[in-house]
Parts: sequence; C-alpha cells; structure tokens
Amino acid sequence: MFLDIARCTFRRPFQTREFLHQSWFFASVTILPAALVSIPFGAVVALQLGSLTTQIGAQSFTGAASALAIVQQASPLVTALLVAGAGGSAVCADVGARTIREEIDAMEVLGVNPVQRLLVPRVLAAMVVAVLLNGLVSVVGVIGGYAFNVLVQGGTPGAYLASFSSLAQVSDLWISSVKAVLYGLVAGVVAADRGLHPKGGPKGVGDAVNQSVVVTFLLLFLINVVLTGIYLQVVPPKLG
Repeated sequence: MFLDIARCTFRRPFQTREFLHQSWFFASVTILPAALVSIPFGAVVALQLGSLTTQIGAQSFTGAASALAIVQQASPLVTALLVAGAGGSAVCADVGARTIREEIDAMEVLGVNPVQRLLVPRVLAAMVVAVLLNGLVSVVGVIGGYAFNVLVQGGTPGAYLASFSSLAQVSDLWISSVKAVLYGLVAGVVAADRGLHPKGGPKGVGDAVNQSVVVTFLLLFLINVVLTGIYLQVVPPKLG
C-alpha cells in the first residue's frame, strides 16, 4: 500500500480539492482535542521534572528539560495518537464503507484509480496536518508547563525561559517535525490499507477500524524508539 501511494502521488491529475477537503477534515477533528490534551500533558511533564530538578538542586534547568521532553517526545506522540485515533479511524471507516458498497470496484471498472483518487489525498492530508498539529501541541504544551511551574511550584519565569537556550537546540524541532511527518504517513497508510480490505460486511468495517488504530499505535511507538535512538547517537547533546 505504501508503494502504491508513493507511485500515485506524482501522477496527474492531483486531486487538489479532495486534498484540501481532507486536510480541513483532519484539522477540524484534531485541533481542539490536541489543544486540550497538550495542556495537562505539559503540566504533568513540568510538575514531574520540576520536582526532580528540585531534589537534585538543578531548578534552573527545569524549563529546558520540560521543553525538550514536550517538543521531542510528548508533542509528536500526542499528535500521532489524535491523527490516528480521530482522523485515521474516520478514513478507514469511509474507505471501508466504500469498499463494501462496491464503490471501489465501480471506480476500477470505470478506469479510475482508487488509490490516486481517494487514498493519496487522505495520506498527504494526514502528513500535513500532523506537522501543523505538532507545532500547536508543542507551543500549548510548553505554555502549560510554564504556567504550572511558575504558579504551582513557585518557579521563576526568568529562569524557566532562560534555560531554553542552555540545552535546547534547533535540531530538536527538526526531529519533532520528522516524527510528526512519519506518524502522519503511517496513520494514513495503515488506515487506507485496512479500509480497502475489510472482511465480513459492515461488521468487518468496524473490525478494520479497530485494527488500523491498534496497528498504527504499535508502529508509532516502535518508530519513536528507533528515531530517538538514532537522533541521540547522531546529534551531539548541547552542553549547558
């Protein structure tokens, strides 16, 4: 499925209207949940790291540690879970319903490639929205962590903000964006593949949706481990 989508991505004509429609759909079902989830996520990270840095006498690095944890790990994972759980499941259900209604077979009979017409715009939309959503979650998460560290733990705003430049670096943003792109790609491809191959009629569509979400989550955590390990080996850490 990934190879079919990759081949059809560069074929003419590109389904611009369908891509914009799917991008708006992904954004509409994920923006608000992402913002709401990122606030407590950033708060938990800030509270836990703030408590830890206080114990070891490194309160001045609370901001940098929180920002790194949110930007590198929490933000891409929150984005992936929402894109796969909200957008990916809807894509799988839509494509699966079209399959059992034999719309996909009808498109093939008419000479229309269903992968190019239906799946490519959905996968590209998942990737684009995942990157944009990752930025939103990062910003909201860092702001939430800042607020909880300053208001709840009594941290100083200046130390929290100044510590960003001591440990954080631009490559942290790049790896976060790369993760978001790959997560969106995986979520879209898995949802498209499961949607095209439901088994057992309408009940099979529900099973396919469940399978797509579970398989996507497993792949996302595996990819996260691999990318994080490679990044930490290739990019030297910035010394404070």
